[in-house]
Amino acid sequence: MTRLFAAATLAAGLAFPAAAETFRWSSTTDPSTMDPHAVSSTPVLGFLTNVYEGLVRRGRDMTIEPALATRWEPLPDGAGWRFYLREGVTFHDGAAFTAEDVRFSYERAASEASDVRSWFAPVSDLVVVDDYTVDILTSTPQPIFPDSIANWMMMDSGWAEANGAVAVARDAENFATLNANGTGAFRLVSRQPDLETVLEPFAGWWGEVEHTVTRAVFTPIQNPATAVAALLSGEIDMINPVPVQDAERIDAADGTTVLRGIETRVIMLGFAHDHAELQGGGDNPFSDVRVRRAVAHAVNVPAILQTIMRGSAEPASQLVPPSARGFSPALDSRPAYDPEAARALLAEAGYPDGFAFSLSCTNDRYINDEQVCQAVTGMLAQVGMTATLEAMPVSNYWPELRADNFDMYLLGWSPGTFDAEHPLRFLVHTAGDRLGTWNFGGYTNPRIDELLPMIQSEIDDTARQAMLDEAAATVQDDMVYVPLYVEPLLWGLRDGIEVTQRPDNFFVLRWVNHR
Repeated sequence: MTRLFAAATLAAGLAFPAAAETFRWSSTTDPSTMDPHAVSSTPVLGFLTNVYEGLVRRGRDMTIEPALATRWEPLPDGAGWRFYLREGVTFHDGAAFTAEDVRFSYERAASEASDVRSWFAPVSDLVVVDDYTVDILTSTPQPIFPDSIANWMMMDSGWAEANGAVAVARDAENFATLNANGTGAFRLVSRQPDLETVLEPFAGWWGEVEHTVTRAVFTPIQNPATAVAALLSGEIDMINPVPVQDAERIDAADGTTVLRGIETRVIMLGFAHDHAELQGGGDNPFSDVRVRRAVAHAVNVPAILQTIMRGSAEPASQLVPPSARGFSPALDSRPAYDPEAARALLAEAGYPDGFAFSLSCTNDRYINDEQVCQAVTGMLAQVGMTATLEAMPVSNYWPELRADNFDMYLLGWSPGTFDAEHPLRFLVHTAGDRLGTWNFGGYTNPRIDELLPMIQSEIDDTARQAMLDEAAATVQDDMVYVPLYVEPLLWGLRDGIEVTQRPDNFFVLRWVNHR
């Protein structure tokens, strides 16, 4: 089942005005690195898509289009894909882009230290055919492979070697953490983590210039009230996200408006499936599916949507939203809010008096994330599950989850391929080499592991959908995660600014125009 995605565009005045200006924008989360292979998260990849480029990219309507490759074609017998590279492209430092940079970027992005290595799980090798042709060989046919690498960004092999950045430094730092050398429409001018990052147009970019930005300044502002004040005063041209409680005020104010949409991101609760004990000691109740189901019944999602999200979000039943390819309509229902059922399940699992545990949560990553976790904490307490909320900045959060320092946690996931296969590969498959890289809880199911490569290689839509339906049913039955809601998109803009809002929440500077 294929669904189309639409990008929302907000314009005040002419689409292509004569004036060119500095553009200032803000978000709650600063990208944790400038390394395009170190962290697979929207704040990082969405920011760096302005600086680095891939072989392919997504357009305004989310369709795949040429970028550093001008065209591509499947190899005979489903052996992989051949990509024909764009000639005459240079990196920001003037070095020529060639097939050797693609090979280097593959080896780097597919390495064990890389957080994006799952993109290359089916890849057996990358062969340089000539300076402007590469073959990416796969172990099985991969019909959606070009879609899966839209966020794979090319690095200059010579620059990385000269600056000691050949290897990915995910949990440490190297030259690529604070510096960048891409082929994109904008180049990195200065970087002060958590304070300010400045970009300027790259005069040597190969593409057609569609923007009016002469300088782009990004300032992370974690405090929502401060961000709103900066937008209303004109200090900032755009904030993302708009606090849901302030959306109407921004819309009503002179000179500002809110661009609304629905992101493809599902907000969910995850569990420590494979931990022998809780962080505070004692047996781990979350290894029992009855306890996980009790959590699902105890959380009042409609109340969260009405009070905290102000009606701007939609309930979620699966790991992808209904707009994603491969969504299972027959499974489009979530557990009802039923505290009595939750208590009964806990008693059946051997916890009639409940238990205490820790709930890990971000406080600067998703819309109202800490408030949602506070509400969840209160709801779980009503059925006997006493959570100690541990909220923290996202820069600390991912290392804590990777270090297994959690019992239950909040996670938002947007499928990079806009396909239901994506979360199966990252979140559900048994963690291992290039697979299950965000399966922090250590869930494992042999049938899911068996289905995934078949889903990836199946070219018949009906047969593929049947396998995706089976996988979705298994995830629901095992309550691997508790999907809560699909996150809204709320961007606040000054009048006279034109932007394109894509459902992946990537903000693309080359589509920004001033009136």
